Amino acid sequence: MTTANSPTAAATETPDTDDDRTTSVGRVEALTDGVFAIILTILVLEIAIPPNLSQHSLAEVGKELRATLVAWIISFLITAMYWFWHRDLFARVRIVNRDLVWLNLLFLLPACLIPFAASVLGKYPDEAKAVYIYGIVMIAVTVMRTFMYWYVIRRPRLLKERHRPTRRRSRQGLAIAAAPVVVYALAIALAATSTAASISLFFSVPILYFLLITVLRERSGSGAEADEFS
Repeated sequence: MTTANSPTAAATETPDTDDDRTTSVGRVEALTDGVFAIILTILVLEIAIPPNLSQHSLAEVGKELRATLVAWIISFLITAMYWFWHRDLFARVRIVNRDLVWLNLLFLLPACLIPFAASVLGKYPDEAKAVYIYGIVMIAVTVMRTFMYWYVIRRPRLLKERHRPTRRRSRQGLAIAAAPVVVYALAIALAATSTAASISLFFSVPILYFLLITVLRERSGSGAEADEFS
């Protein structure tokens, strides 16, 4: 007779059906939240009063900081968009494996460059190369975001059962995730002609994203379906 403590019983009760090392979602979320908090903090630190303030009027100071403030607002909204997406995705994740942990780190890698790209764009708003740098960083973040989303939805065992998307919802989610790449690429293409138009396109991404998500959530038939749009 096999006892409860025997190897045979243990193997029967807890079969090893997963070759990947799995862990809690909480640690990944905590790390990501901390990184995004630092990114947002560094962004605001780029806003500094010009030296020799006594030699400038308030209007001149405002004019000098205008480009930096615009770059900060755009970057803050885009960073918030990516954090919001990450929060919604991982609210549906049950467990994470080693691959997903690494994909999350690779998603954070270009995200950490957002303050640098914003600083360059704020200091050189009329330079096409500044737009190129900003656009390339944003494309890299979006590509990693899209790839991580694709990886998760292709592995339903990582998701909570009620949050496993249908094939149609998966395609819609991938399209939404990848859509900013088109806008960023267009902004890069227009940089040589008009950096102002490029900056406007960057600004449109988080606004259009949140509007689209809001519309899709309102049209969904249930709360579970609405949660698939993030």
